[in-house]
Amino acid sequence: MQVANACPCGSQQTYAKCCEPFILGQQFPSNPQALMRSRYSAYCKKDYAYILHTYASQQQLGLTVESLSEHSESTTWLGLEVVAASGKQVEFKAYYRLSDGVYVMHELSDFVQEQGKWRYSTGKMLSDSGKLSIGRNESCVCGSGKKFKRCCGR
Repeated sequence: MQVANACPCGSQQTYAKCCEPFILGQQFPSNPQALMRSRYSAYCKKDYAYILHTYASQQQLGLTVESLSEHSESTTWLGLEVVAASGKQVEFKAYYRLSDGVYVMHELSDFVQEQGKWRYSTGKMLSDSGKLSIGRNESCVCGSGKKFKRCCGR
């Protein structure tokens, strides 16, 4: 069952009760998984200021809202799958579309706390990241439960 106004992070909660309070600065994520989910939602919403703000201070050097925007503007985010979350690490798969097909980013991300707030530090791209070959009758990567051809494959 799909939730009305569902959060892009796939939590099965509404955006207003899940990631929006983080992105608006009303609350702060209490753990690395919540931060990672909110960063994914921010990418979906094209809120690059939030993404920049949630990098660890060392990683923020040399990044700008404009550079993040340029790098992601042609990306359509399709779905997020949290594979594992433990301590300061989150393993996830983020599915996205570019003009030439559908891709997966499979990453093991590291997080740190700075001034009592979680921040994204570094990520290691795993070997199965890259372009996907999805059959039209396979389940859609967005988690809708529909066939790919009836959902994101249109």
